[in-house]
Amino acid sequence: MKHLRVLIIVGTRPEAIKMAPVITALERRDEPVEARLAVTGQHTTLVEQVLQVFDISPDYDLDIMKEGQSLYGVVHRALEGLQSVVQDFQPDLLLVQGDTATVFVGSLVGFFEKIKVGHVEAGLRTDDKGAPWPEEVFRRMTDVVADYHFAPTHQARQALLKENISGSNVHVTGNTVVDALLEISERNTQVENE
Repeated sequence: MKHLRVLIIVGTRPEAIKMAPVITALERRDEPVEARLAVTGQHTTLVEQVLQVFDISPDYDLDIMKEGQSLYGVVHRALEGLQSVVQDFQPDLLLVQGDTATVFVGSLVGFFEKIKVGHVEAGLRTDDKGAPWPEEVFRRMTDVVADYHFAPTHQARQALLKENISGSNVHVTGNTVVDALLEISERNTQVENE
């Protein structure tokens, strides 16, 4: 049986926190899944700290940030780096979370390479493309490209349906930050009981 190959893409600390439970869940599945983690390095030190807490190591570290780099530079370097990762790993699915440049670029690479994209925390909206800037546009464009939408709330699901996203591709999952909190709480309890 062919393994499902999943590439999880993370760039910032909030993404790392919210994707850690997803990575853990993929590792625990009975079905064959080969999951790899690519970090772009938007928040290098902060992401490293979070991943250490969850005992997760990245498979790819793109280290895209340079001093004084513009948003254009971030997007350019992330595009080039993720293109190389995708061509190396050849995933069946890309998973992104949130609304950052990393999320947008990850979904765009999936689109360019004809790879399915799953968006965790899909459907959040402010209804003002300038606030927050540029995040509101990043998350909207990601949802246009995504094949699977993991909405944290029923309100987020409704926003996606209003934008003509097929309901069969929208799944209300709750917010994975809750899962991250529960996982850390469980680990701390185990340490205290030892």
